[in-house]
Amino acid sequence: MTQPTLDTVIAAVDGPLMMQHMRLFDRYTKVAGTPTELESLRYCEERMRAYGFRTEIIQHDAYISVPVKGEAVLKGQSLRAITHSFSRSSPKGGLTAPVVDLGAGGAEDFMRQDVTGKIVLIDGIANPGASLRASEAGAAGQIHISPHEHLHEMCVSSVWGSPTHETVSRLPKTVIVQIPFDEGQKVREAIKANPGLKMTLHAEVDTGWRKTPILVADMMPGPDPETQPYVFYTGHHDTWYFGVMDNGGANATMMEVSRIAALHRTAWRRGLRVVFWSGHSQGRYSSSAWYSDAHWEDIDKRALVHVNVDSTGGLGNTIVGDTSCAAELRPLAAEAVGTHSGQSFNNRRQSRAGDQSFWGIGVPGIFQNMSEQPASPDAETNASASVFGGGNRVGHGTGWWWHNPADTLDKIDEAILVRDTKIYMHAVWRLLTDPVLPLDYAEHARYLSATLSELQAAAGRSFDLGLLMQRVKRLEDLASQLNAKAKSADGTEAEVINVTLKAVSRALVPVDYTEKDRFTQDPALAQHAYPGLQPVRRFATLDPESDAAKFLHVGMMRAHNRVAVALADAIHAMETCLTRLNATTAGLAAE
Repeated sequence: MTQPTLDTVIAAVDGPLMMQHMRLFDRYTKVAGTPTELESLRYCEERMRAYGFRTEIIQHDAYISVPVKGEAVLKGQSLRAITHSFSRSSPKGGLTAPVVDLGAGGAEDFMRQDVTGKIVLIDGIANPGASLRASEAGAAGQIHISPHEHLHEMCVSSVWGSPTHETVSRLPKTVIVQIPFDEGQKVREAIKANPGLKMTLHAEVDTGWRKTPILVADMMPGPDPETQPYVFYTGHHDTWYFGVMDNGGANATMMEVSRIAALHRTAWRRGLRVVFWSGHSQGRYSSSAWYSDAHWEDIDKRALVHVNVDSTGGLGNTIVGDTSCAAELRPLAAEAVGTHSGQSFNNRRQSRAGDQSFWGIGVPGIFQNMSEQPASPDAETNASASVFGGGNRVGHGTGWWWHNPADTLDKIDEAILVRDTKIYMHAVWRLLTDPVLPLDYAEHARYLSATLSELQAAAGRSFDLGLLMQRVKRLEDLASQLNAKAKSADGTEAEVINVTLKAVSRALVPVDYTEKDRFTQDPALAQHAYPGLQPVRRFATLDPESDAAKFLHVGMMRAHNRVAVALADAIHAMETCLTRLNATTAGLAAE
């Protein structure tokens, strides 16, 4: 039988078949832990089983928060409003307090005035960062002003996954609502005219433990399916309302890539584990965090790369160059995006979002949200753009229907869905079938070198990163040699390199993407590259002889050691691999 090529599997992507799935997803609301979510998930299970996958639906306990209703009252007038997942419910009769206008609601805005016991008015949709700042500042309530007339459901907890005994205190402590832009301007003008103006907020939020489902679909065609390494291919199934784009489009993409790949399983060199999460929307990634905890050792031993799928096929979402990945997967992402869209991949680092619960274990990730709207003169009205991040971007978030009841079948463009799915098909197929995993740690070394240079410039003479820079240079040299070997490797040589690449991932991914140990989930807040080292920037603002500078120095020595040891482990793994490969080559030459 002729082995399939990358081109043939890409050409097999079936738009009409995916649209059949989309019509099914348009029938069900899929709030985490509800019967209709489970019914929709049963459809996915039936399809995956039909494609030849071994399936299981796991029911687990998760701390879920479902907004019921919200209201803001200004001078006796009820404003259109919603509340948010993990807002506090208001007391009987509502929360009445003075309103303080904090503008953007950044850290500096909270510092400029006392908001204890007050309601803060903040521009933009609610988010975990602003919620945490308001809680820590002692505010009683929050009013967030949407950038347009549409309101968007949000989960505002900064706790990643279900809370632990140590993190439950970080849950929001305020009553939170969101109002439309025009209503927000009325409130702002009323405050200007009457400083100390009081408003009343009503919020009803159903928060508590409930059973939520995870669908796991495995295909492990190797001789020992219980130990075979696998590509981890995931996306959330729970939604806000019908959620046909977010995340029905992704679920259709997941099933279509799985269907095509399964037809050619004899060409695979590793297995495929496809997982449909719950608790993404109303549990702050509770299912993927739970799965990470419950299957930690299996993931550590077997998971190679995490491919995440979110919001494919959205109407008008023509931009894909702003999708994201780990540095070592940039060449693969650039190839997949460029081949099927003609766009340049912008090398964006993955954000702390999107069920990326496996960085502590050391699993590198590729892709999150795939396609976005193009930037336009009215770009400031796009609420979701603030979630997808800034930086070098040509996209501006998804459509206005994101996270609201209008995310229905008419917001799906079949041609865009096919294009997005081809990008995923390209990446997953190469991850399944390349003799050597397409992980480029020379690229990672260059990325880390640039990060360290920037941090050293910020720290000046207050802290020396020279040892890390030396080790990164050595890492790049070794990784470049390994890349050269990988081009022609197959059989035993390829396997030796793959084992090494996994070992390097386990060393470097945790320090690139987490501040804590490998078993702890960092908060659901924005992070920069190698976050444990980022505080060295503070030295520039401190007197070198101050207590604050000396406290910081203690912390940075520990962060430095964590990265230094990770680099040493990665270097050792590569040196051992190259020694073995060179010895094999020398032995063959002698024969």
